[in-house]
Formats: sequence, structure tokens, C-alpha cells
Amino acid sequence: MRILQVHTHYRETGGEDVVVQAEAALLRRAGHEVLQHQVENPRRAVAAAAALAAAPWNPAAARDLRRMAERVRPDVVHVHNTWFALSPAVLPAFGRAGVPVVMTLHNYRLLCANGLLFRDGHPCEDCVGSHPWHSVRHGCYRGSAAQSIPVAATIALHRRRRTWDRDVELFLALNEFSRALFVRGGLPPDRILVKPNSVPDPGMRTVPAERSSTVLVVGRLADQKGVHLLLEAWRRFANRSLELVVVGDGPARADLERLGVPGVRFAGRLAPEQVRELMLAGRALAFPSRSYEGQPMVVLEALAAGLPVLASDLGGLPELLRPTGAGWLIPPGDAAGWTGALRGLTRTAPVGQASAAALRLYQRVFTEERAARALEDAYERARARQL
Repeated sequence: MRILQVHTHYRETGGEDVVVQAEAALLRRAGHEVLQHQVENPRRAVAAAAALAAAPWNPAAARDLRRMAERVRPDVVHVHNTWFALSPAVLPAFGRAGVPVVMTLHNYRLLCANGLLFRDGHPCEDCVGSHPWHSVRHGCYRGSAAQSIPVAATIALHRRRRTWDRDVELFLALNEFSRALFVRGGLPPDRILVKPNSVPDPGMRTVPAERSSTVLVVGRLADQKGVHLLLEAWRRFANRSLELVVVGDGPARADLERLGVPGVRFAGRLAPEQVRELMLAGRALAFPSRSYEGQPMVVLEALAAGLPVLASDLGGLPELLRPTGAGWLIPPGDAAGWTGALRGLTRTAPVGQASAAALRLYQRVFTEERAARALEDAYERARARQL
């Protein structure tokens, strides 16, 4: 099968960019031909402003991709991210070229100006099933009402012209939680298939989880990630037998370091292989996010490493952890709950049991082999719908 992958990169490489490259690689290993059309949003202020203004409908991008589709004749187009240099205008262009479209719903951009459903320190669903113009009043996109206008206009325009009904054969949601939100937001429920992300097998653990003294936090250090709350809980926890290692960088890092919480080490940004080594030798991963995460790659990487997960009882994570025993859920924003969960980590047997459950969950749901088969099935469904 010949697959055309379409994606707009983010300024800082994130989980979506990793998924795009990983899926291209695993499809190629499965014998498929993968062509990639990847662009970057302009960085210079004037060019970026012009591209943002064209975000609702970019005829030049649509024209270019239609010509490409007519030239290379893919069997299917897999769209990952059109924001904002490409715009959703590329979707009907593929239809005019006679190519079916599959689109992964990595975030909530089709419903929400900032793509996170997060505002003022908590989840926000004001625009779900309503209209996107709340975002202008709140300045949801980059804290700016003016910059939120083209985002809201993009959502409103394509809802009005029924782009998602007319021009996408199949959507791929990451979990049942996000699927339900997109249905509430107006996407056709019969075209949304749940297809989780995947991660490679990292290999055998180097230290059993229950014998490790390292608790990890891995990811971008930003307000919605909830690391401030975790550090407050760690201060109350005050157990010198465990160390909290914070891996990553971001706008909140300086404030977090200034807290000076004992037993916390900031490792900064590390290479993927270094993170993998830490996970294979760690006791647990703490994931205190305050927002509706899509399907965080770091959580899947932890499961693959047999690393138990402590996570906020929020978004799609409960459907992973509650029925499987692969970790523990804590009410969002509950510092006392996090302190209690950290104390639970000092018990050997539950940590060992959660470690084994995490590995079983990975092997059952999140391997690359399963992901390749799920993608092949999605593409065949999309082709059948177009006939």
C-alpha cells in the first residue's frame, strides 16, 4: 500500500511528531511505501502572522497537496496535523484527487483553540458542543484574543461547511474518553475508531521496580503538567529512601527548582535512550497532569518498561489504569492524595504487582506490531468507505 503522511511540525518536538515518525517506520517495516509531506509553521513574525491569518482556509497549501496526490497516487492519505500552515483546506483537496483520508485526533484542536481543553488552571469544555468564540473572550490561543480569532474562525468555518463529515473517511481517536468528547463536539460517531499509540519494546528491566529508589517525572515542565502539586506532595512525603528525578525542561522549570524540595533532582532534558535506561531501573512514573491528556507517550513508555504509573484521575488515563492495576489514580489537584499515593510506593508487594500489570497492559495493547495491524485495518476501512 502507498500511504501519504501529512503533518505540520511543532516548534518544539513533541509526542505527535514522535508518533508520526514512528508510524512511518513501522509501516515501512510491514512492507508499505510511506511518502511524507511535512511542513513547519513560519518562525518570523510577519510570515507567521500571514500564515495564521490563512489558517481557516489556505488555498495555496490545498493546491500543492492536490497536485502531489495526483502525481504520486497514494492509496490513502493519513493526516496528523494541519495547524496552522496547511489548514483543513487540504482535506477536500484530497477528495478531489480521489484519495481517501484518515485523520488522527492527537489533540482537541478541532474543538478547542488551544487544543488542550484547558484554561485558567483546570479543564474547560466551554466550546465542546457549543461554539468556539468563547476562546476569543478568554484569549485561549497564546493568551491573545487577537490570535484566537483565526483559530476560532477555523473551527467555526469547518463545522459550518461540514468538512469533517464530507472530507474525512475515518478519524482515529486515541482512547474512548477522547472519542466521546469528539462525538459531543459534532464529529460523526460512525467514523471515529479508537486506535491507541504505540511504543517500541525497550527490553528487559535492569532493576525490579520494587527494589528501585527512583520515582520519575518525565516531560515538558509547564503549568498544566501539575508538577508544582507533586513537589508539594513530595515535601509532605519527606521520605529519604526515595528520590524524585525530574526529567525535562520548560517554562516552569526555574520556579520548580526554586522551591528547593529535598529529595528532588532536576536532570534536565535527556536523550531518549537515557530516559529509557531510567525507566528500566525506576520504581514508578508520576504523571500529575491537570489537563485532558490525549495519550501521553511517556506513560506508554513507562508501561513498556514495566514501570507503575501514578496519574491524575482525569482524561483518558483512568481507562488505562483503573481496570488493569498498572498504577494508581489520584484526584486532580489533591496534594494530600498525592502524598498518600507516594507513601504507598514504599510498600514492596504492590509496586511489584503493578510493575507486572504494566508490562502485561503494554504487551496486550501498545506494541508496534498491534499498531501496524490497526493502521492497516483503518486504511482498508477508509478505502472501502470511499467506494
